[in-house]
Amino acid sequence: MSNRAAVMPEPCRIEIQDRPDPAPEPHQAVVRVEAVGVCGSDTAYYKVGRIGDYVVSGPLVLGHEAAGQVVAVGAEVTTVQVGDRVAIEPGTPCRNCRECFAGRYHLCPDLVFLATPPYDGALLEQLTIDARNLFPLPEAMSYEQGAMCEPLSVGLWGCRRAGLQPGDEVLVTGAGPVGLLAASAARALGAIAVTVTDVSEFRLDLARRLGFATERADEPSTEAFDVLLECSGAKGALAGGIRRLRPAGRAAMIGMSKEEAIALPLSQLNVNELTISLVNRYRNTWPLAIALIASGRVDVEPLITHHFGLAETERALTLGSAVPDSVKAIIHPQR
Repeated sequence: MSNRAAVMPEPCRIEIQDRPDPAPEPHQAVVRVEAVGVCGSDTAYYKVGRIGDYVVSGPLVLGHEAAGQVVAVGAEVTTVQVGDRVAIEPGTPCRNCRECFAGRYHLCPDLVFLATPPYDGALLEQLTIDARNLFPLPEAMSYEQGAMCEPLSVGLWGCRRAGLQPGDEVLVTGAGPVGLLAASAARALGAIAVTVTDVSEFRLDLARRLGFATERADEPSTEAFDVLLECSGAKGALAGGIRRLRPAGRAAMIGMSKEEAIALPLSQLNVNELTISLVNRYRNTWPLAIALIASGRVDVEPLITHHFGLAETERALTLGSAVPDSVKAIIHPQR
Protein backbone atom coordinates (compact mmCIF):
# COMPACT_ATOMS: atom_id res chain seq x y z
CA MET A 1 0.00 0.00 0.00
CA SER A 2 1.10 3.56 -0.64
CA ASN A 3 2.01 5.81 2.27
CA ARG A 4 3.01 9.18 0.85
CA ALA A 5 3.78 11.89 3.40
CA ALA A 6 4.22 15.65 3.14
CA VAL A 7 7.53 16.04 5.00
CA MET A 8 9.08 19.34 6.07
CA PRO A 9 12.86 18.65 5.94
CA GLU A 10 13.44 22.20 7.17
CA PRO A 11 11.29 25.32 7.55
CA CYS A 12 9.87 26.75 4.34
CA ARG A 13 10.23 23.50 2.37
CA ILE A 14 7.89 20.52 1.85
CA GLU A 15 8.79 17.25 0.11
CA ILE A 16 6.48 14.37 -0.76
CA GLN A 17 8.17 11.20 0.49
CA ASP A 18 7.21 7.55 0.73
CA ARG A 19 6.98 6.24 4.27
CA PRO A 20 6.88 2.54 5.29
CA ASP A 21 3.48 0.90 5.41
CA PRO A 22 2.31 1.10 9.03
CA ALA A 23 1.67 -1.94 11.22
CA PRO A 24 -0.38 -1.33 14.39
CA GLU A 25 0.75 -2.31 17.86
CA PRO A 26 -1.88 -4.26 19.91
CA HIS A 27 -3.59 -1.05 21.17
CA GLN A 28 -3.28 0.91 17.93
CA ALA A 29 -5.21 1.39 14.70
CA VAL A 30 -4.17 2.46 11.23
CA VAL A 31 -6.26 5.24 9.69
CA ARG A 32 -6.39 6.13 6.01
CA VAL A 33 -6.30 9.90 6.39
CA GLU A 34 -8.93 11.65 4.28
CA ALA A 35 -8.96 15.25 5.54
CA VAL A 36 -6.49 17.42 7.47
CA GLY A 37 -7.20 21.01 8.43
CA VAL A 38 -4.38 23.55 8.31
CA CYS A 39 -3.88 25.26 11.68
CA GLY A 40 -1.97 28.43 12.47
CA SER A 41 0.53 26.28 14.35
CA ASP A 42 1.28 24.34 11.16
CA THR A 43 1.96 27.61 9.36
CA ALA A 44 4.17 28.86 12.20
CA TYR A 45 6.29 25.70 12.19
CA TYR A 46 6.56 25.96 8.40
CA LYS A 47 7.53 29.64 8.37
CA VAL A 48 9.72 30.07 11.47
CA GLY A 49 10.35 26.55 12.77
CA ARG A 50 9.15 27.06 16.32
CA ILE A 51 6.29 27.95 18.64
CA GLY A 52 7.51 28.99 22.07
CA ASP A 53 9.64 26.19 23.48
CA TYR A 54 8.68 23.76 20.69
CA VAL A 55 11.45 23.91 18.10
CA VAL A 56 11.70 21.99 14.83
CA SER A 57 15.06 20.20 14.95
CA GLY A 58 14.68 17.71 12.11
CA PRO A 59 12.28 16.51 9.42
CA LEU A 60 8.66 16.89 10.50
CA VAL A 61 5.24 15.91 9.16
CA LEU A 62 2.70 18.62 9.96
CA GLY A 63 -1.06 18.42 10.52
CA HIS A 64 -3.14 17.57 13.60
CA GLU A 65 -6.76 18.37 12.61
CA ALA A 66 -7.63 15.05 11.01
CA ALA A 67 -10.24 12.47 10.09
CA GLY A 68 -10.24 9.28 8.05
CA GLN A 69 -11.21 5.62 7.86
CA VAL A 70 -9.83 2.75 9.94
CA VAL A 71 -8.04 0.21 7.72
CA ALA A 72 -6.35 -2.00 10.36
CA VAL A 73 -6.55 -2.57 14.11
CA GLY A 74 -4.27 -4.16 16.69
CA ALA A 75 -5.13 -7.32 18.57
CA GLU A 76 -6.31 -5.53 21.72
CA VAL A 77 -8.50 -2.88 20.07
CA THR A 78 -12.20 -3.00 20.93
CA THR A 79 -13.32 0.63 20.48
CA VAL A 80 -13.19 0.82 16.67
CA GLN A 81 -13.14 -1.64 13.80
CA VAL A 82 -11.99 -1.75 10.20
CA GLY A 83 -14.24 0.42 8.05
CA ASP A 84 -15.16 2.93 10.75
CA ARG A 85 -15.06 6.56 9.69
CA VAL A 86 -13.40 8.46 12.53
CA ALA A 87 -12.34 11.84 13.85
CA ILE A 88 -8.87 11.81 15.42
CA GLU A 89 -7.95 13.38 18.75
CA PRO A 90 -4.27 14.24 18.16
CA GLY A 91 -2.86 13.97 21.69
CA THR A 92 -1.86 10.58 23.15
CA PRO A 93 -1.12 10.71 26.91
CA CYS A 94 0.95 8.21 28.87
CA ARG A 95 -2.18 7.34 30.96
CA ASN A 96 0.04 6.53 33.98
CA CYS A 97 1.20 9.85 35.43
CA ARG A 98 -0.25 12.11 38.13
CA GLU A 99 -2.05 14.34 35.61
CA CYS A 100 -3.51 11.42 33.70
CA PHE A 101 -4.78 9.74 36.88
CA ALA A 102 -6.35 13.05 37.92
CA GLY A 103 -8.23 13.18 34.62
CA ARG A 104 -6.09 16.00 33.23
CA TYR A 105 -4.62 13.87 30.46
CA HIS A 106 -4.14 16.93 28.21
CA LEU A 107 -1.52 18.17 30.73
CA CYS A 108 0.42 14.88 30.66
CA PRO A 109 4.15 15.78 30.61
CA ASP A 110 4.76 12.94 28.15
CA LEU A 111 1.86 13.79 25.81
CA VAL A 112 2.60 12.74 22.22
CA PHE A 113 0.81 15.33 20.12
CA LEU A 114 0.61 15.11 16.34
CA ALA A 115 2.79 17.69 14.53
CA THR A 116 4.35 19.04 17.72
CA PRO A 117 8.14 18.56 17.56
CA PRO A 118 9.57 15.99 17.66
CA TYR A 119 6.39 14.05 16.78
CA ASP A 120 5.11 13.69 13.22
CA GLY A 121 1.57 14.70 12.30
CA ALA A 122 -1.22 13.53 10.04
CA LEU A 123 -0.25 14.80 6.58
CA LEU A 124 0.28 11.35 5.15
CA GLU A 125 -1.84 8.67 3.58
CA GLN A 126 -1.85 6.25 6.54
CA LEU A 127 -1.51 7.16 10.20
CA THR A 128 -0.88 4.80 13.12
CA ILE A 129 -2.31 6.03 16.42
CA ASP A 130 -3.72 4.77 19.73
CA ALA A 131 -7.23 3.52 18.96
CA ARG A 132 -8.56 5.33 22.03
CA ASN A 133 -7.93 8.58 20.14
CA LEU A 134 -10.49 7.65 17.49
CA PHE A 135 -14.16 8.62 17.56
CA PRO A 136 -16.63 7.16 15.03
CA LEU A 137 -18.46 9.67 12.84
CA PRO A 138 -22.18 9.51 12.02
CA GLU A 139 -22.86 8.70 8.38
CA ALA A 140 -24.18 12.21 7.80
CA MET A 141 -20.84 13.80 8.76
CA SER A 142 -18.12 14.29 6.17
CA TYR A 143 -14.42 13.75 6.78
CA GLU A 144 -13.95 17.52 6.47
CA GLN A 145 -16.45 18.06 9.28
CA GLY A 146 -14.67 15.38 11.30
CA ALA A 147 -11.38 17.23 10.96
CA MET A 148 -13.08 20.39 12.23
CA CYS A 149 -13.78 18.67 15.56
CA GLU A 150 -10.26 19.62 16.63
CA PRO A 151 -10.54 23.43 16.37
CA LEU A 152 -14.12 23.22 17.68
CA SER A 153 -12.74 21.34 20.67
CA VAL A 154 -10.46 24.29 21.41
CA GLY A 155 -13.53 26.52 21.54
CA LEU A 156 -15.49 24.08 23.67
CA TRP A 157 -12.66 23.76 26.17
CA GLY A 158 -12.28 27.53 26.28
CA CYS A 159 -15.97 27.83 27.15
CA ARG A 160 -15.55 25.29 29.94
CA ARG A 161 -12.47 27.03 31.29
CA ALA A 162 -14.41 30.30 31.33
CA GLY A 163 -17.22 28.67 33.27
CA LEU A 164 -19.76 29.64 30.62
CA GLN A 165 -23.36 29.26 31.78
CA PRO A 166 -26.66 29.31 29.87
CA GLY A 167 -27.85 32.90 29.66
CA ASP A 168 -24.37 34.44 29.56
CA GLU A 169 -23.53 37.27 27.19
CA VAL A 170 -20.19 36.54 25.52
CA LEU A 171 -17.48 38.62 23.85
CA VAL A 172 -15.16 36.77 21.44
CA THR A 173 -12.05 38.68 20.36
CA GLY A 174 -10.68 37.38 17.07
CA ALA A 175 -12.70 36.04 14.12
CA GLY A 176 -10.26 33.44 12.87
CA PRO A 177 -11.27 29.77 12.74
CA VAL A 178 -10.87 29.23 16.48
CA GLY A 179 -12.66 32.47 17.32
CA LEU A 180 -15.62 31.69 15.10
CA LEU A 181 -15.80 28.15 16.47
CA ALA A 182 -15.49 29.41 20.06
CA ALA A 183 -18.41 31.73 19.32
CA SER A 184 -20.36 28.81 17.85
CA ALA A 185 -19.55 26.68 20.90
CA ALA A 186 -20.68 29.43 23.26
CA ARG A 187 -24.00 29.77 21.46
CA ALA A 188 -24.53 25.99 21.40
CA LEU A 189 -23.80 25.84 25.15
CA GLY A 190 -26.50 28.38 25.95
CA ALA A 191 -25.08 31.89 25.56
CA ILE A 192 -27.97 34.25 24.80
CA ALA A 193 -25.80 36.76 22.95
CA VAL A 194 -22.38 36.46 21.29
CA THR A 195 -20.40 39.39 19.88
CA VAL A 196 -17.29 38.81 17.73
CA THR A 197 -14.57 41.40 17.13
CA ASP A 198 -11.84 41.61 14.49
CA VAL A 199 -10.20 44.12 12.13
CA SER A 200 -10.88 42.07 8.98
CA GLU A 201 -14.13 43.02 7.25
CA PHE A 202 -14.14 39.69 5.44
CA ARG A 203 -14.06 37.76 8.71
CA LEU A 204 -16.55 40.08 10.40
CA ASP A 205 -18.91 39.53 7.47
CA LEU A 206 -18.50 35.77 7.89
CA ALA A 207 -19.28 36.14 11.60
CA ARG A 208 -22.46 38.05 10.73
CA ARG A 209 -23.46 35.35 8.23
CA LEU A 210 -23.06 32.83 11.03
CA GLY A 211 -25.52 34.87 13.08
CA PHE A 212 -23.22 36.74 15.48
CA ALA A 213 -23.18 40.40 16.40
CA THR A 214 -19.89 42.05 15.39
CA GLU A 215 -17.63 44.96 16.25
CA ARG A 216 -14.43 46.27 14.74
CA ALA A 217 -11.65 45.59 17.21
CA ASP A 218 -10.22 49.06 16.59
CA GLU A 219 -13.60 50.67 17.32
CA PRO A 220 -14.79 48.95 20.51
CA SER A 221 -18.04 49.87 22.21
CA THR A 222 -18.67 50.05 25.95
CA GLU A 223 -21.13 47.15 26.11
CA ALA A 224 -20.48 44.83 29.06
CA PHE A 225 -20.31 41.03 29.00
CA ASP A 226 -20.31 38.07 31.36
CA VAL A 227 -17.63 36.09 29.53
CA LEU A 228 -14.60 36.95 27.40
CA LEU A 229 -13.12 34.38 25.01
CA GLU A 230 -9.83 35.88 23.80
CA CYS A 231 -8.91 34.12 20.56
CA SER A 232 -6.76 36.64 18.70
CA GLY A 233 -3.50 36.76 20.63
CA ALA A 234 -3.35 40.42 19.56
CA LYS A 235 -1.56 43.00 21.68
CA GLY A 236 -3.91 44.51 24.25
CA ALA A 237 -6.82 42.19 23.40
CA LEU A 238 -6.92 40.40 26.75
CA ALA A 239 -6.60 43.53 28.86
CA GLY A 240 -9.09 45.42 26.71
CA GLY A 241 -11.61 42.59 26.85
CA ILE A 242 -11.29 42.22 30.61
CA ARG A 243 -12.21 45.88 31.05
CA ARG A 244 -15.56 45.10 29.42
CA LEU A 245 -16.53 42.34 31.84
CA ARG A 246 -19.29 42.75 34.39
CA PRO A 247 -18.65 42.01 38.07
CA ALA A 248 -17.90 38.30 38.56
CA GLY A 249 -17.04 38.07 34.86
CA ARG A 250 -14.85 35.27 33.53
CA ALA A 251 -12.23 35.27 30.82
CA ALA A 252 -10.48 32.45 28.97
CA MET A 253 -7.24 33.16 27.13
CA ILE A 254 -7.47 30.84 24.13
CA GLY A 255 -5.25 32.58 21.59
CA MET A 256 -1.47 32.39 21.93
CA SER A 257 -0.46 35.88 22.99
CA LYS A 258 2.04 37.79 20.87
CA GLU A 259 3.18 39.68 23.99
CA GLU A 260 5.97 38.53 26.28
CA ALA A 261 4.27 40.31 29.19
CA ILE A 262 0.66 41.46 29.51
CA ALA A 263 -0.40 44.48 31.54
CA LEU A 264 -3.68 43.66 33.28
CA PRO A 265 -6.12 45.99 35.08
CA LEU A 266 -5.52 44.33 38.45
CA SER A 267 -7.61 46.80 40.44
CA GLN A 268 -10.62 45.91 38.30
CA LEU A 269 -9.87 42.20 38.56
CA ASN A 270 -9.74 42.39 42.33
CA VAL A 271 -12.67 44.71 43.03
CA ASN A 272 -15.02 42.90 40.64
CA GLU A 273 -13.76 39.40 41.42
CA LEU A 274 -12.99 38.68 37.79
CA THR A 275 -11.49 35.32 36.84
CA ILE A 276 -8.93 34.61 34.11
CA SER A 277 -8.36 31.03 32.94
CA LEU A 278 -5.63 29.89 30.58
CA VAL A 279 -6.33 27.28 27.93
CA ASN A 280 -4.08 24.41 26.83
CA ARG A 281 -5.82 22.47 24.06
CA TYR A 282 -8.74 20.38 25.46
CA ARG A 283 -9.87 17.17 27.07
CA ASN A 284 -12.94 14.92 26.65
CA THR A 285 -14.46 17.15 23.97
CA TRP A 286 -14.72 14.94 20.87
CA PRO A 287 -18.10 13.29 21.61
CA LEU A 288 -19.68 16.71 22.18
CA ALA A 289 -17.98 18.25 19.14
CA ILE A 290 -19.25 15.43 16.93
CA ALA A 291 -22.77 15.70 18.35
CA LEU A 292 -22.91 19.48 17.84
CA ILE A 293 -21.74 19.27 14.22
CA ALA A 294 -23.91 16.25 13.37
CA SER A 295 -27.01 17.90 14.82
CA GLY A 296 -26.42 21.14 12.95
CA ARG A 297 -26.11 23.19 16.14
CA VAL A 298 -22.60 24.13 15.01
CA ASP A 299 -22.11 24.78 11.29
CA VAL A 300 -18.47 24.39 10.29
CA GLU A 301 -18.98 24.36 6.52
CA PRO A 302 -18.77 28.17 5.96
CA LEU A 303 -15.31 28.17 7.53
CA ILE A 304 -13.89 25.67 5.01
CA THR A 305 -12.85 27.94 2.15
CA HIS A 306 -10.12 25.99 0.29
CA HIS A 307 -9.17 22.40 -0.58
CA PHE A 308 -5.78 20.97 -1.59
CA GLY A 309 -4.20 17.64 -2.48
CA LEU A 310 -1.18 16.32 -0.58
CA ALA A 311 1.26 17.57 -3.23
CA GLU A 312 -0.18 21.07 -2.73
CA THR A 313 0.64 21.17 0.99
CA GLU A 314 3.02 24.10 0.58
CA ARG A 315 0.27 26.18 -1.05
CA ALA A 316 -2.11 25.28 1.75
CA LEU A 317 0.38 26.33 4.42
CA THR A 318 0.93 29.75 2.82
CA LEU A 319 -2.72 30.36 1.92
CA GLY A 320 -3.32 32.95 4.63
CA SER A 321 -0.63 35.31 3.38
CA ALA A 322 -1.45 34.72 -0.29
CA VAL A 323 -5.27 34.91 -0.01
CA PRO A 324 -6.44 37.25 2.78
CA ASP A 325 -10.08 36.23 2.22
CA SER A 326 -9.48 32.68 3.42
CA VAL A 327 -10.37 30.93 6.66
CA LYS A 328 -9.71 27.18 6.79
CA ALA A 329 -7.84 25.08 4.24
CA ILE A 330 -8.36 21.32 4.13
CA ILE A 331 -5.66 19.03 2.70
CA HIS A 332 -6.79 15.65 1.30
CA PRO A 333 -3.87 13.17 1.56
CA GLN A 334 -5.52 10.65 -0.75
CA ARG A 335 -5.57 13.13 -3.66
